[in-house]
Amino acid sequence: MKVIDANGIHYQQLNALIKQTAASGEDDIRVLNVRGQRYIGDGMRGDATITVEGVPGNDMAAFMDGPTIVVKGNAQDAVGNTMNEGKVMIHGHAGDTVGYAMRGGTIFIRDDVGYRVGIHMKEYEDKVPAIVIGGKAGDFFGEYMAGGILILLGMGLYPDEPIVGNYCGTGMHGGVIYIRGQVDKYRLGKEADVRPIDDKDQKVLGMYVEQFADHFGYDAEDILSGTFTKLIPFGKRPYGKLYS
Repeated sequence: MKVIDANGIHYQQLNALIKQTAASGEDDIRVLNVRGQRYIGDGMRGDATITVEGVPGNDMAAFMDGPTIVVKGNAQDAVGNTMNEGKVMIHGHAGDTVGYAMRGGTIFIRDDVGYRVGIHMKEYEDKVPAIVIGGKAGDFFGEYMAGGILILLGMGLYPDEPIVGNYCGTGMHGGVIYIRGQVDKYRLGKEADVRPIDDKDQKVLGMYVEQFADHFGYDAEDILSGTFTKLIPFGKRPYGKLYS
């Protein structure tokens, strides 16, 4: 294992050092004292595991294609921006636009996320990206979603606290959203259609929830015992009539 102390290091130096370490053949990299340095893991390939202790800045794991990043804390905005492959596990909260245009890989977030999570997510060739969130999400969850899987578990909510903000699934034209519990219709975008859970959905939920529970120490059976709301788009061209 290679340990890198990020205290006082400019983000460009830090990222160069991480990439050099991985290129040398080290597959277990621990980065200490991270305080907002951005672009960690961006564009990296291979199978290295990068453990971040602290709070990474924006665009962590952007364009990433293979590695695993484990964050022992919160993360800022745009985690997994246009991510192609790999895994991210955040032991805390994450900010806005997680998974922006993500086209592969998985992101697991233990707690809450901000606005516009999953915006423009899409499937690419045989890749199906997925984001699993343990807490709640803000407005525009799954906005303009074109593919992939979003799972929102809503654990630890206060009584009557909403699991998701307004305009959920606005502009959605692909993919699927699973939300644990009931969602008020007024919170949904006009393009999101509520459908019943079938056997295929149960298998998908089981696979991802079991991984989530394993990463963060939860009971998967307890989580899966809840009722889930499934959202899919009404059609593939939500605004087609506006331009025809």
